Amino acid sequence: MDSGCGKGAVLTLIFEEVALTGSTNADLLTRAAQGVPEGLWLRADAQDGGRGRLGRSWESPKGNVFASTIVRLRDTDPAPASLAFVTALAVFDAIRQIAPHVGISLKWPNDILSRDGSKLCGILLERSADAVIVGIGLNLIWHPENLDRKVSDLRALGAAPPDAQSSVEIIADAFARYLAIWRLSGTGTIIRQWEENAHPRGTALSARLPGGDELHGLFQGLDDQGALRLSLADGAIRAIHAADVFLV
Repeated sequence: MDSGCGKGAVLTLIFEEVALTGSTNADLLTRAAQGVPEGLWLRADAQDGGRGRLGRSWESPKGNVFASTIVRLRDTDPAPASLAFVTALAVFDAIRQIAPHVGISLKWPNDILSRDGSKLCGILLERSADAVIVGIGLNLIWHPENLDRKVSDLRALGAAPPDAQSSVEIIADAFARYLAIWRLSGTGTIIRQWEENAHPRGTALSARLPGGDELHGLFQGLDDQGALRLSLADGAIRAIHAADVFLV
């Protein structure tokens, strides 16, 4: 799977724009089989088939960021699932640049929340052979209503974000930087940086597991593989590998 590029090779960024598509992730999944290179970013002004984690639809009207990129896995790369933390850190850094006065924090696995706990961004990773497609939806000027969790956008929080294309270019620069750290230093370094920007340890969380069961406990950071560590009422520490997680 190694592309032949060294770990420290500079990533060449390529930007493409379309007015409307069903899903930028679906488009890049198709093109991955055609050999498109790592570093390609595809942005749509709007999507009519956007989706998020667990197959949820993701509303995608014009004005927000709807973009995907491709990572070509190498034999020496860390676990591909940890690219979720790479992506979250990249978007976190980008928001700090474009909306420096908006307070934000990270929530497992890759949510970016405003100070009041509102979700600002959706991230979706999908794999095909040696390609991981990383999809990002960032609420710049609009957010959906009537969801099962609080959602907001940067403009509603008092920011004046740049246009979607400029925002994607800032995200792409940050992503390239964290991707290099991921390859050079491994998952541990990325996880530590993620924890530094997450809500504090001891934060009360509710985890809805894939089977429907719910766990309630206190955030105790991540383990070495990136699993959520939840301290339960009986004092036990439970490692959560897949769940919908909510602030309580």
